[in-house]
Amino acid sequence: MARYFDLHPENPQRRSLGQVVEILRADGLIAYPTDSCFALGCRPGNRDGLDRIRAIRKLDHRHHFTLVCQDFAQLGQFVHIDNAVFRAIKAATPGSYTFILPATKEVPRRLMHEKKKTVGVRIPDHRVTQALLAELGEPLLSSTLLLPGEGEPMTQGWEIKEELDNQLDAVLDSGDCGVEPTTVVDFSSGEPEVLRVGAGDPAPFG
Repeated sequence: MARYFDLHPENPQRRSLGQVVEILRADGLIAYPTDSCFALGCRPGNRDGLDRIRAIRKLDHRHHFTLVCQDFAQLGQFVHIDNAVFRAIKAATPGSYTFILPATKEVPRRLMHEKKKTVGVRIPDHRVTQALLAELGEPLLSSTLLLPGEGEPMTQGWEIKEELDNQLDAVLDSGDCGVEPTTVVDFSSGEPEVLRVGAGDPAPFG
């Protein structure tokens, strides 16, 4: 059964965040709120967590996973990014965008796109997510909590707990979650290509 954490949206309880980090470090899988919508998350080195995300969402090996990072210093460890791309991304973060970029050697091979050797990265504008990332000290390997056959992501913590109770280790709820997935922008060729229009305004990358 998943543990349920009711977190304050502005000042999430440090003790609760510490307990969530313990779950993550013990190779747990969580559902957590972001500035776009709920996401599934685990540590990047958690093979079982990755398999569980694939199973919950019925994903194939062409799916781009996302490393949700606290800041640019962290993001820069995992993707190759030149000055022009850096400026474009910097202007749009933190925010509801996922950027596809060439992965560095710091990214485990199983997280990369099979052929392109790319990975998604993002810096969310959400207090609870940011507080969790600060406590964890590393990115979260993440994927939007969109169940197979559903047109929209799940948006209520209690519904997620009810639906996925036996498949998750924790559900974080802070009440203030977006309802749209991120806008996905592929920079792997050097030029921006909008792959999915979501919560972030695609105009800067059009």
